Amino acid sequence: MELKVTPTIKGIGVSPGIAIGKAHVIEKQKTVLTGQLLDNEDAIQIEMDKYDLAVSKSIEEVELLIAQADETVTAESLEILETHIEFLSDPQIRVDVLEKVSTERKIISDALIEVITKLVGMFQAMTDGYMRARAADVQDIGDRILKNLGLPVSASNHSIEPGSILIAEDISPSDTIAIDIKNVAGFATQTGGPTSHAAIVAKARGIPAAAGCGINLSHIRTGDLLILDGLTGEVILHPDHETLTLYISKKEDYLRKSTLMKALKNVPSSMVDGRPISLVANISEAADMDQVFENGGEGVGLLRSELLFMGRDSFPGEEEQFDFYKKVALKSQNKPVTIRTIDIGGDKQLHYFGLPQEQNPFLGYRAIRISLDRKDLFIVQLKAILRANVFGDLRIMFPMISNVQEIREAKKVLEAAKVELINEGTAFNPDIQVGIMIEIPSAAVMADILAKEVDFFSIGTNDLVQYTLAVDRMNEKVSALYDPFNPGVLRLISNVIEQGHKHNIHIAMCGELASDPLATLLLIGMGLKEFSMSAVSIPFIKNIIINSSFSEAREVYLKVNEMSDSDEIKAYLKTLLPI
Repeated sequence: MELKVTPTIKGIGVSPGIAIGKAHVIEKQKTVLTGQLLDNEDAIQIEMDKYDLAVSKSIEEVELLIAQADETVTAESLEILETHIEFLSDPQIRVDVLEKVSTERKIISDALIEVITKLVGMFQAMTDGYMRARAADVQDIGDRILKNLGLPVSASNHSIEPGSILIAEDISPSDTIAIDIKNVAGFATQTGGPTSHAAIVAKARGIPAAAGCGINLSHIRTGDLLILDGLTGEVILHPDHETLTLYISKKEDYLRKSTLMKALKNVPSSMVDGRPISLVANISEAADMDQVFENGGEGVGLLRSELLFMGRDSFPGEEEQFDFYKKVALKSQNKPVTIRTIDIGGDKQLHYFGLPQEQNPFLGYRAIRISLDRKDLFIVQLKAILRANVFGDLRIMFPMISNVQEIREAKKVLEAAKVELINEGTAFNPDIQVGIMIEIPSAAVMADILAKEVDFFSIGTNDLVQYTLAVDRMNEKVSALYDPFNPGVLRLISNVIEQGHKHNIHIAMCGELASDPLATLLLIGMGLKEFSMSAVSIPFIKNIIINSSFSEAREVYLKVNEMSDSDEIKAYLKTLLPI
């Protein structure tokens, strides 16, 4: 007898929880090139007039979406729609389209398709997850313009049944506003990752979601029965009775635990033997602070300052940056906020900066390397942070440090920023802690040397794992090799924590490993006392902490330290998770 196997599609879990329901497929009709060419000069202006009218209509549509948004629309969706208006207004896109129309004599729709396709490809090739996720935004605005040029670009039906699981190549801000989000039980997308729009919306609404599921997701049809596990990223198609029963039980258990988690908001994050563990959040702007405190967070372990520099036409000046950091400080309730200085370059392109194209952008001109090369820009950011420090407990963190010279040079620029503010007679708080990201293996190996130069370390596991294992986790050919539980990675992390304690500096972790329940006791056993993560993950990690002791965590670390196989390590750590 042939064994029946329930098909399982594996993606990336981007919002925890379990959804069981029927699929609703959002289909986008692919536009194709016609190959038509213009036959005279007069047609060029006619085509560009069509383009300008379509862009104007597109901007009006997005503005109407924003104006008509109700309480079900997340702030994140509205912010991304604002970014769409900036994309639509980008003169460079028009210049590129005009070039194809005037030089290559292409009709306007073909010219736009080629420009958008090239731009989407550029974003998709970036190694930074946030920037890669913006490819969907570019495609969305391209589709909107094409629609207003008269091309059919969408065959989706946004009238969905309650309890549906949305299936799509990707889900745009336009999609999430057009659909009734109350009827959505889960999201699953072929592309994207933790920073895609679908993931952002799902996390904000507490909806289970998986991204990066690949082409296999295209086999699902509207009406198919699905199970979606937002923690593991698995999508199970046509589950059999036994699988369905198992996941119904898992879903009930998750919902029960989620209710209990919410009750932990005001419970101190301390182990049963009294050892305090600080749980803070990774954020992008002041508006994110509300969610931090709603989930019981104690501050901010990572403010991604580079997002202030994106989606615009020029560098923000000192006053604009000061206002940005001041807003965060005022909303922080005087809790600590660690600001990572600008981390752009290579994969995070700013079109107005003119950064060079690089063969290996992740190993190139980016982060602290740009800041130290362009001290004129760096000192503006540091002055703005120092001024905003008057309004809260801000801290400065330098990214991508690989040697001690970089730290010393960065601190010299910080001192120069203080001198400039003094000479200007501008109020600021000079007492500010300075730390570094440990995300390059060289920094982890010589943590004992670097610890003498700074007030704190924050371990960025996302890059540390990729650099240590030479693995791009978004490359499906090698992503299975991306493994934060590799003993080599764990040894580097342990060394950083050990050296930090020896030199009496504060140690935190702000990479994804900090929010992985499998790693919680292991990291505490290594001596880690601060975990920074997405705000929605805080209650789940807190629940592990308040039900465990440091002696238990230490025992976990000692056992893992004797293991040589990451599969063995993960299997053991899974036995420790609450059932």
